[in-house]
Amino acid sequence: MKSLYYILIFASKPIAGDRLLKTELTFDFINSINKVTANDWQQLNKSPCPFLDYKFFKALEDSQSVSAQQGWQAHHLVASASNEITAESEVIGIMPMYLKNHSWGEYVFDWDWAEAFERNNCNYYPKLVATIPFTPVTSDKLLSEKIPMETLFAPLIEQCQQQDINSWHLLYCNEIKEPLPEDVYQRNTVQFHWFNRDYKSFDDFLSSFTSRKRKNTSKERLSIAKQGIEIRQLKNTEITEQDLEFFYLTYQLTYLKRGHQPHLNLDFFKRMLASISNNVLLLIASHEQEDVACALFFYDDYQLYGRYWGCTKQLNNLHFELCYYQGIEFCIQHNLAKFNPGTQGEHKISRGFEPVLTYSYHWIKHPAFKAAIKNFCQQEQQHMVNYQQQCQQLLPFKCQLSES
Repeated sequence: MKSLYYILIFASKPIAGDRLLKTELTFDFINSINKVTANDWQQLNKSPCPFLDYKFFKALEDSQSVSAQQGWQAHHLVASASNEITAESEVIGIMPMYLKNHSWGEYVFDWDWAEAFERNNCNYYPKLVATIPFTPVTSDKLLSEKIPMETLFAPLIEQCQQQDINSWHLLYCNEIKEPLPEDVYQRNTVQFHWFNRDYKSFDDFLSSFTSRKRKNTSKERLSIAKQGIEIRQLKNTEITEQDLEFFYLTYQLTYLKRGHQPHLNLDFFKRMLASISNNVLLLIASHEQEDVACALFFYDDYQLYGRYWGCTKQLNNLHFELCYYQGIEFCIQHNLAKFNPGTQGEHKISRGFEPVLTYSYHWIKHPAFKAAIKNFCQQEQQHMVNYQQQCQQLLPFKCQLSES
């Protein structure tokens, strides 16, 4: 369903003459990415991150991996501006959003909130979520250079009030520096990222470890060769359909072992590989001439993103090698500044991945829950800051690192 909201703003630069022109800012919510043009999207998208590319979201929707049936109904926000003289309108902002009836695939966990609502016979869903589906990567969720994120708070609240939506959530976005309204709450989580401090090789990186930690990591890497495991690296068009099908088998197994169906279907990965063909890295491990494991990554000019792992055979230390050490080597070889291997995982600390805070913002409609959730978010924020500091003390480096 589409709804329009209007706010009167003043242009910072006059369109004609010396006086400021009154500009009408219109917020429209659309139920399909096909209702915004690729040109409008890409003109606003200044990020090299492959997950913000129009083609990535189109692959999600066209493959039906993201759909109303999956509990991910597209509800993208489109901001347009027009002026009183020319009456011309242009798209000045887009934020990918979804109406959801569950909390799967978000990684900022609110299951306890949903259960509290249910215990009190209140509806927690539907909720409106701004995120990249199944992708906990910090990015500019609002694609715009002309309007700040906080401009959206009022129209998002009005949309929820008018459409019987119970909350909105902005996940894995950049920190909002401006003071927040009383009823908008910040949450933090901790991820573990690797930073390239001008390392010349993996051994150069390892030389920054304490002796004991260095020996442990070297031992893990040596065990791969001792087990006779071979790893091949495939980029972009080097990935064949057979490679992709084996990857998808291992991807499915990872979810099935946890009792869940995979979020993404094979059609999505085929569409993604066909349309975003310059940003994909696939590692395949073989043992005794049999492929046994895969790890899929995306990358841009600045960063490597570790996304999916799976195996058909459990082998000692293979997960660490395929998902972490190979990724670090790739970053060093290609001069990438950062490696985000995904969410959670304290085992990453001893392997040189540093704790960083992520940010999300939340608004709850139900008046009886506002105070309790605000108090929870405030306590959680302090806990996460303390947790980050504790994790920093466990890093394997010989000396304290400067902030990244």
